[in-house]
Amino acid sequence: MRVSILPNEKWYGGAAADGIRQPYTDKTNTVLTLAPNHTPNQCMPLLLSTSGRWLWNAGPFQIVFQEGTILCPEGTVLGQTAGGLREAYREATHRCFPFDGAMPDKRLFSGPVYNTWIEFTLDQTQEHILDYSKKILLNGFPPGVLMIDDGWTDYYGRWAFSAAKFSAPREMLERLHQSGFSVMLWVCPFITPDTAEYRTLEQRELLVCRADGTPHIAHWWNGWSACLDMTKSEARRWLTEQLDQLMRLGVDGFKFDGGDGMYYPEGIGDIQSKAWAEFGKGYSLNEYRATTGAGGWPLMQRQCDKAHAWDKTGLAALIPDAIVQSLTGHPYLCPDMIGGGEYKSFQGKILLDEELVVRWAQAACLMPVMQFSAAPWRVLSVSNLKKVQNAVELRKRYQKQLLAALEQCAQTGEPVLRPMAYHFRDSCCLACTDQFLIGDSILVAPLLQKGATAREVYLPAGCWRNGNGSLFESKGQIYCLDGDFWPVIFTKENEV
Repeated sequence: MRVSILPNEKWYGGAAADGIRQPYTDKTNTVLTLAPNHTPNQCMPLLLSTSGRWLWNAGPFQIVFQEGTILCPEGTVLGQTAGGLREAYREATHRCFPFDGAMPDKRLFSGPVYNTWIEFTLDQTQEHILDYSKKILLNGFPPGVLMIDDGWTDYYGRWAFSAAKFSAPREMLERLHQSGFSVMLWVCPFITPDTAEYRTLEQRELLVCRADGTPHIAHWWNGWSACLDMTKSEARRWLTEQLDQLMRLGVDGFKFDGGDGMYYPEGIGDIQSKAWAEFGKGYSLNEYRATTGAGGWPLMQRQCDKAHAWDKTGLAALIPDAIVQSLTGHPYLCPDMIGGGEYKSFQGKILLDEELVVRWAQAACLMPVMQFSAAPWRVLSVSNLKKVQNAVELRKRYQKQLLAALEQCAQTGEPVLRPMAYHFRDSCCLACTDQFLIGDSILVAPLLQKGATAREVYLPAGCWRNGNGSLFESKGQIYCLDGDFWPVIFTKENEV
């Protein structure tokens, strides 16, 4: 099927990690593989246009943008509405993956999330966790969800606290709860070979196998492991029993990492990835990073690890990727950890870019989830730490509106974070990916350039009031704004 791109038409969707390359236009020349998913992030076989059109294919979906034409494989559905991007999104989600009213646990959105990975990597211990939680409070940050990342077990597949690292896990969890934290643990679908768990699962035929019937051994970022076959009910039951034991100990939820389709044998990656994501629907306090076909599901989904950088590998990609997450049915999103989640970016660095950490926090503070990992009190000066604390306070100030948008999303499927083009068809809005809306009335414009103290913000026609109370009666125009406090927040006056 050939689809001609209309004048000034912009296309969004597909792979969240491709957000920085979007929107696609009549000048785009590229090949997109949307199924199977070869990216380390969310992917849906869906594209939406600002002219009210949408493309969907439930089978293998590789399309080509070529000189103003989109070449689509057999089985692709082309939808057409009388509206714009919003109408295309609403019709596509209603027909292809309707929301069911469920949402992740509100604790993920009501305060910051703190992840222990950057501080300790694989050296997760009871002493480290308690010290980290104590310093969160001592440095003026509120308690929230605390994620204990990879390294708390002896090996993959034995989902129990390592006795060598955690002498009294129940008491640790009780202390964290008393301090106001909810606790999540990192888990994955991988099984360390040559262990009792591996041998048991192999005998019970609960591991993913190659065509010759032998267990598939995946080479992933932490070495070589077998993969639990999440398409089998007995395998899911085996994992559930282990996680239930942890919850009886006091654990509140889980970060379900891995599940990337690339780690499975050819032809079944998307199937296993989707089964891994579906398993997490049973735990309201959850986090995922790599999913395929999970649009509309009540999962908190983080962007893939980003570098500690200003460019498209880091901060510059946050809003574009969040826009694609939202438009492909992943609205309960997290814009990666503040300062970047790619831990190799931190190795060998004595000093971090403090300005970057501050701008990252300011960009993330009004997104659905705000997650820390690198401890800001360790890497920032007193003055810059105060700016990050102000960003946390700003989130608290707009908490009511954010939670209202989240609840609306669960009921209607309307995204929480929305691109400007979702509500406004001005030419300036169609390709705008450096500012965004929360719901239909809050406009957020972070500062994203190193060394910048001002930026241009486009305000669609109407009355807008900024956080300082100043009124802007815009005719649909660009304002150059400066100041010490970022991000700039505007509220539609008729919504106040």
